[in-house]
Amino acid sequence: MSSTSLRGNKMRSFLTALGIIIGVGAVIALISVGQGASKNISDSIANMGSNLIIVSPQRNSRLNMEDIPDLLERVPTISHVVPSVTFNSTVKWQSNTHSTSIEGTSVDFPEVRNIKVAGGRFFTETETASRTKVAIIGQTVATELFGEGARPLGETILINGQSFTVIGLLEKKGSSMGRDTDDIILIPVSVAQRLSGSQRIGSFYIKAKGPKEAELAVEHITAIYDAKFRREDSIRVTSQDELLETINTTTKTFTFMLGAIAGISLLVGGIGIMNIMLVSVTERTREIGIRKALGAKRRDIMAQFIVESIFLSTSGGVFGIFLGIGLSKAIANIAGWITVISPTAIIISFLFALGVGLFFGVYPAYKAAHLDPIEALRHE
Repeated sequence: MSSTSLRGNKMRSFLTALGIIIGVGAVIALISVGQGASKNISDSIANMGSNLIIVSPQRNSRLNMEDIPDLLERVPTISHVVPSVTFNSTVKWQSNTHSTSIEGTSVDFPEVRNIKVAGGRFFTETETASRTKVAIIGQTVATELFGEGARPLGETILINGQSFTVIGLLEKKGSSMGRDTDDIILIPVSVAQRLSGSQRIGSFYIKAKGPKEAELAVEHITAIYDAKFRREDSIRVTSQDELLETINTTTKTFTFMLGAIAGISLLVGGIGIMNIMLVSVTERTREIGIRKALGAKRRDIMAQFIVESIFLSTSGGVFGIFLGIGLSKAIANIAGWITVISPTAIIISFLFALGVGLFFGVYPAYKAAHLDPIEALRHE
């Protein structure tokens, strides 16, 4: 009976289920975007290096090169400390120019930040001490200045009007958190300080000996600088795990909000199902009266309308799953975003659609089951 009724009004059944289709599809697509963003950020942080600690000055405090041997001596849980001095500059090669980020650092930078040189070499301690003007360039810089597939090693580029010899080409890493990590030039920290006109260090990248040691190192380093500047919060010390935890919490909240917003359309679809089922009860009043006169019980009538409501919502849920997967892949291909299709989101969306059909189908079913058979038979 239920299937016959639904097949008899195919267009109306489709339009009724459309709200559920859109709702389920939107939930799956938006959650996939949120989880994709979370994965992208987490991978980016993981690619920064292992057991990484970042130290940044706060409240007019400052970091100096003299701090490095002091930290290595006083904090036994760390293995490397590298400085970072960053500024933006326009670089030039012949008639080609490109604005990029310049980062001055030390020889241990590749070890601490998980950086690899695809061609050439990294600079040495001697070159840092003698302020030799050498540079290791990222893939984007190489392409912008020299063209696709060019061999920049040995070429001379101008940074702030000063000549630098290209001695290395960084391995391609791609984008990270909306930033092109290949659009960078690395130079010795001593040279970067002279170019920037300041002896201050922007931050330290510190590598701990292990995950547990990183937690101890954060506490130890914080205590050292608080004592040095005689106040708390003189510097900011952040571990890689702490960064991941903070970002994961934020992205989970963001993903939940996206799913909740999309879930509203599922409720709207449920209201649509209830409205159509109430219309169906009115249209089939005489049919209900005949069934009751032939011996159908209230539970039979109620079951029929609940089954119809659940069928509409679950069929909408199935098509919505395909729509959500399709939208996720389309977003990934068109917008270039990373999307992660979650089996959990698919299951929850389908079960929610099932629940919506059951909840919004109860009242129309109850109304149909409690029609007076005599009055129903008189209905035209």
